[in-house]
Amino acid sequence: MYLHLETMFMQEKHSPEELIKKYLEGNCTELEKSIVESWHLYDLSQSNIKPSAQKIELAYVKGRQAVIAHMQSEQPVRKLWLRIAAAASILILLGIGTFFFLTKRVNSASTADYLSDVPPGGNRAVLTLGNGEQINLTGAKNGLLAQQGSISINKTTDGNLTYQPSSDRVNISEVEYNTMSTPVGGQYHLILGDGTGVWLNAASSIKYPTVFTRSERKVEVTGEVYFEVAHNAAKPFRVVSNQQVIEVLGTHFNVNAYADEASIKTTLLEGSVKVSNRNTNIIIKPGQQAVLQNGHLSMDPAANLDEAVAWKNGYFQFKDEKIASVMRKLSRWYDIELQYQGQASEEGFNGTISRAKNISQVLKMLERTKAVHFKIDGRRVVIIQ
Repeated sequence: MYLHLETMFMQEKHSPEELIKKYLEGNCTELEKSIVESWHLYDLSQSNIKPSAQKIELAYVKGRQAVIAHMQSEQPVRKLWLRIAAAASILILLGIGTFFFLTKRVNSASTADYLSDVPPGGNRAVLTLGNGEQINLTGAKNGLLAQQGSISINKTTDGNLTYQPSSDRVNISEVEYNTMSTPVGGQYHLILGDGTGVWLNAASSIKYPTVFTRSERKVEVTGEVYFEVAHNAAKPFRVVSNQQVIEVLGTHFNVNAYADEASIKTTLLEGSVKVSNRNTNIIIKPGQQAVLQNGHLSMDPAANLDEAVAWKNGYFQFKDEKIASVMRKLSRWYDIELQYQGQASEEGFNGTISRAKNISQVLKMLERTKAVHFKIDGRRVVIIQ
């Protein structure tokens, strides 16, 4: 009942997120302010701890005062809104006992399904040297990790990996190819020999030379990788992924090339990028995205940049995203096994969630937005629809 009335309010005014932002900034109208404050009843009911009689009474008083304040308003344009707000608040106040009772039963059942939990991923990666030696970067100490010819490989105090020449001249015969790989539940930051910054998402890899000495800079990637390419007009930077090549001089972009996704997406934040496959070449500008699907390369002129690089900035962002896509992202970060029960919903999820939360916290947030329920059994998550 409450959510239905809330939807009625929002259709005429702002989304809950916009209203809350206005409320926190002190820019709400009196009507909008009372609507936000009436949500205190709903927030209180969502607590896993049974509220005291005093808290329920306080919620009742706040709601009643908000209604009275609006009933006394003299602005004619708001009269219809006042009647709706008054009726909604009275219904909420009269039904609050039943609402708490039903909510507690749901919360109790949900808590039983979340007896186990899974922590978020972290900075984990394995470095494979040219001679095949592998270094676990998670447990490696800071400082010099390896010396390959005149190139020293170092782990910095903030956990990054850097390549530094020990002399001005580098012998081409000394150049070797290294590979950095992140596991499921891992991510890592790498700085290549030319100063290019590379961020690897979970279950991703990059193969690169210890130093760029020829006429081009070329790397190979799998999974999802974000680049901040150091500018060098004399040496184009090329990124090779499954079925496509990205060529840049100096720019910021994200490439999502997971094998279990339907398409490869290259999203440009800064600079200019040429994306090619066997059949097509396209040039994208900041704010655009190249999409390679079923061998066909196309361009999205209005890409969601925040969504594309959300993982690098420490959060998940969903925009009308289907449950299967949402759960694939979660499975890579939390290293969980997925099991579906029931027919997959076609409804889209929207929202932003921190990647620093345990899986139970993320799933509870998803449960509140759509008709979906989860159970955690060790590292297995059951999606019930």
